Amino acid sequence: MTDFVQVSTATETREQAIVLAKSAVRERLAAGAQVIGPVTSVFWHLGEFGTGEEWQLLLTTRTERYPELEAHLLENHPWETPQVQAIPVVAGSEGCLNWVAKNTTPESGQ
Repeated sequence: MTDFVQVSTATETREQAIVLAKSAVRERLAAGAQVIGPVTSVFWHLGEFGTGEEWQLLLTTRTERYPELEAHLLENHPWETPQVQAIPVVAGSEGCLNWVAKNTTPESGQ
């Protein structure tokens, strides 16, 4: 198991993605977030084939913080059953990974 993961989800609007990004980073559940889009998604939903425009949200955190980040995203996401996935970070620059570790450590008193 790696020490870090990149977590992804998507929202219908840029504003929704930014709200999720800000809340996750503010709570130190992720060190940083990137909002990318719009992107086109192709999917099955409720038995129907479709396409749609979405805004992708990428967040970087420590593996041990993933359960809290997932719970936060699911609780605050505008969709009832959003896709939330974590991909292991198998390599990264030492400075960047140190930054992620430092900024996903809860401040004392939290």
